[in-house]
Amino acid sequence: MKKFDKDRLILGLAGPALALVVAFALTSVVLLVSDRNPVEPYQLMWENAEYTDVQVLILNQAGTYYLAALAVAIGFRMNLFNIGVDGQYRLAAMLAAVVGASVELPGPLHILLIVLVAMFVGAFWAGIAGILKTTRGVSEVVSTIMLNAIATSLIAWMILPANLGVQPEGSNDLTTGEISESGWFPGVDVEGGVIYGFTFVAFALGIVYWFVLNRTRFGFDLRATGASESAAQASGVDAKKMVLTAMLISGAVAGLSGLPLLLGQTHTYSLSFPVGVGFTGITIALLGRNNPVGIFFAALLISFLEKTSASLDQHGYEKEIATIMQGLIVISVVVSYELVRQYGLRRQQQKVGEELAAQARKNKEVAAA
Repeated sequence: MKKFDKDRLILGLAGPALALVVAFALTSVVLLVSDRNPVEPYQLMWENAEYTDVQVLILNQAGTYYLAALAVAIGFRMNLFNIGVDGQYRLAAMLAAVVGASVELPGPLHILLIVLVAMFVGAFWAGIAGILKTTRGVSEVVSTIMLNAIATSLIAWMILPANLGVQPEGSNDLTTGEISESGWFPGVDVEGGVIYGFTFVAFALGIVYWFVLNRTRFGFDLRATGASESAAQASGVDAKKMVLTAMLISGAVAGLSGLPLLLGQTHTYSLSFPVGVGFTGITIALLGRNNPVGIFFAALLISFLEKTSASLDQHGYEKEIATIMQGLIVISVVVSYELVRQYGLRRQQQKVGEELAAQARKNKEVAAA
């Protein structure tokens, strides 16, 4: 068993490692074809990462990405492809900001209310796709893509000054109004800035995610249903209920993705609130193999690429190099994981063959004796 666990660990690390090597190599090829230095951009990015303010930005961004990736990973473990994390996250952040700005409560209660609203809205929006799948057999891929578009239009309508939005005087921006200080989540002051307090909550949820999936009956039922709905149903698990539950939990976690930024810095939702976080979460969940530790390092990597590439244009390099690299990582992840999976199967078959041959030789020796 020890040797099997060791082999499984090596194979588990081989997939993302191979994907990263291929992605960096292909990015270097792109730079060479463009008559650029294939090494200097990496050096510049590494030098930028040495500044403490950039390190704080990386960590804060990683917290947001970590939550989005956890939401995606919950769906993946159920064999569900929740592409709607981005819509769930933005709609939840906006309505949580609206509620947060419209009430006055003692600090802990104010923050708790905002968190609960964000989770409820995210779960509700994901639950629509879950209900469509369990009652009508609609693919969650199709429904969540459409719900993303609906969420975008709904947010654009709700943030109008005639509805729930506020237009600051002398600005073309639209916001939901500022949350009072009692609803701000306290952060940690460090030399390079402030680490959002909710960032630590995000990483703590990774521990909860691991414990629930691996140490509870619910987690076992969820993984079993994801592996085979028919087999899980035969053992007494309500597969449809598990699908809906997984979508609700995934949406609730997605709803939390905007809170590190909302409660730690902006204290309002505006037109400049980040978009595309949910799609980045898909990349991170794939790269991290749905493992909370793997997702953590993947979130740090993607945040590193984004934040350290911001100043590349000052040195004659387009900052979109990081975007190209992220896209190549996605492609490389799919290819490398399949290669590693096939190698693992061949290796397992070879080991079984060797064990059978050894047993046959042993039986012959016993018979001869």
